[in-house]
Amino acid sequence: MPDDAAVARDAAEEQSAFSHPEVRPDATAAYGPHADQIVDFYAPRGGGEGPAPLVVVLHGGAWRAPYDRMHITPFADFLARRGFAVANVEYRRGGVAGPIPAQGGAAGPVAGRWPETFDDVAAALDALPALARTALPVADPRRTVVVGHSAGGHLALWAAARHVLPEGSPWRTARPAPLRGVVALAPIADFRVADELGVCSGAVRQLLDAEGTAAEARFAERLAHADPAALLPTGIATTVVQGRTDIVVPQAVAESYADAAAKAGEVVGLTLLEDVGHFPLIDPAADACAVVAEEIAQLAF
Repeated sequence: MPDDAAVARDAAEEQSAFSHPEVRPDATAAYGPHADQIVDFYAPRGGGEGPAPLVVVLHGGAWRAPYDRMHITPFADFLARRGFAVANVEYRRGGVAGPIPAQGGAAGPVAGRWPETFDDVAAALDALPALARTALPVADPRRTVVVGHSAGGHLALWAAARHVLPEGSPWRTARPAPLRGVVALAPIADFRVADELGVCSGAVRQLLDAEGTAAEARFAERLAHADPAALLPTGIATTVVQGRTDIVVPQAVAESYADAAAKAGEVVGLTLLEDVGHFPLIDPAADACAVVAEEIAQLAF
């Protein structure tokens, strides 16, 4: 269990990250009929010449409904002010039902919706090149980097691994996505390790709808379709950025994913930041956010 000082530090970092006002997009487009199937676009600031790399942002929040894309709009604006075209993707998340273990059995928001959360991320990534050309012509879809934080980091890694999904998976693609790379920020990247550590109050099992009757069989079966650590190698450049003092998604999760990649014959970049927790990675006021922007630039430019 984290000590009181670590909990207090995490709370202060979260408060800072969430203290920035929401930034309205320059354009919005739908990739499906559901209210959550939308993408907000941010044009690059600063008047640079020519098309700009497209950064696709997938927000975190343990795949739970109270956390939508609006909390990450300051980060999207931060990237736009550094010359990127940005697409901030919304997707369906879990609603309110069932007990949350860390809350003593009290009802709370469930993590994710199986299979809708995955349906949406797949549909959004498939639709984005055409949507960007219409909604944000300055974006260059040929230079796309997918960036995700926490649960969104999982979705970013998963989106880049659809071509290695099991045969028959509804989200499998015939070839790798045309991406310059993935930058996963404190991602829930290894489901077995995250489950063992109880990350986000059992969010992994809720996302996979693997609780209750036949839970273990369902959990094992769905890992092959959802766990980034089981979907390697991808052949797509991947960097994980992780704070060493993160108590929300601990460093062990990122390290386990990097180890799994190495065993599969793939090198995954792992940038570990000292004295950084979970939220500074998306906080424009934090030095860690500038490190993230540099990692994206190394892939995009």
